[in-house]
This record gives sequence, C-alpha cells and structure tokens, in this order.
Amino acid sequence: MSAQMEQLIAQFEHFQAKVRHAEARFAEVGDMQERIARLETTVTSPSGEVTVVAGAGGTVTDLRLSAGAMRLEAGHLSSVIMSTLRQAVAGAAQQQAGIVDDTFGEAFGLDTSEQVREAQAEAFGTAEEEPASQQQQQPSRPARRAAPRDDDDYFDDGSFLRRS
Repeated sequence: MSAQMEQLIAQFEHFQAKVRHAEARFAEVGDMQERIARLETTVTSPSGEVTVVAGAGGTVTDLRLSAGAMRLEAGHLSSVIMSTLRQAVAGAAQQQAGIVDDTFGEAFGLDTSEQVREAQAEAFGTAEEEPASQQQQQPSRPARRAAPRDDDDYFDDGSFLRRS
C-alpha cells in the first residue's frame, strides 16, 4: 500500500474513534436528563419561618410557611420569602450545572458550574459560593469514568460554550 493510502486509512480510523467517543458521550444524555428531573434543593430561612423547594430549571415546587411566619410584618415576610426563594433557585441551578459538567464538562472542556456561579454573583451581587442554608441536595450518584483526553483535540482551546 502506498504511504498516502496508509495515511488516509489512519485518518479515517481516527475519525471513526472520535465518532464512537461522541456516541458514547451522547448516550449519557438520557441519564443526565433523568438526574436533572430528580434534582431538588430545599432551603429554609435562617430563623425557620420559610422553606422553599426548587427543582430543575429553578422551578419552585413547594413553599412552606411556619406558624411564626404569620406573625411577621408583611414587608419583612415578603423579604424573607424572596431571599429564601433566590437561594433555593440558585442552588437548583448550581446542581443542574454540576450534572451537565459531570456528563460533558471534561469531554468538552466545560465548567458550567463556574459560569452559573459567576452569573449569579453578577446578577445578585453575591459571593460565588453555594447557599449556606442548603439542606437537601440531589441524591448521590456513582462516580464517573474519566474521558480520554487525547480524543478531545477539537475542543482543546476550551472555547466551546465559554463566555469571552
């Protein structure tokens, strides 16, 4: 066989390996969607009057007020509800970003969690950290296997879905 033909065959085999790797990564999308659908963040206000539960996409799935909440002045209660709600939604968004990172972050050089924390800090003027009052997080999951780094040369510059 000629050297040129051998080079074409090697390039084709490399391409096929990349296709197989991409197929394996995208096969994990169903698992990722399931994990996102199950995620839940529960946050209770520091004094315990308000509890908010948020799920995927920041959807508020429950809001509970204690008997003591009814004794609060309306403006203060509203403030406590909004603060607790923001923390629960932020926690759910961070969990969702973490699930995306677990599934695709290493393969595509993503750090969605960091981008979410930065956006939240910018939007709310808060420190880039997880809510301290977060009580409940997504159920534990099995450890993920590391993706081979040599198959990721198309994304080596880390620019895929990154904000400039």
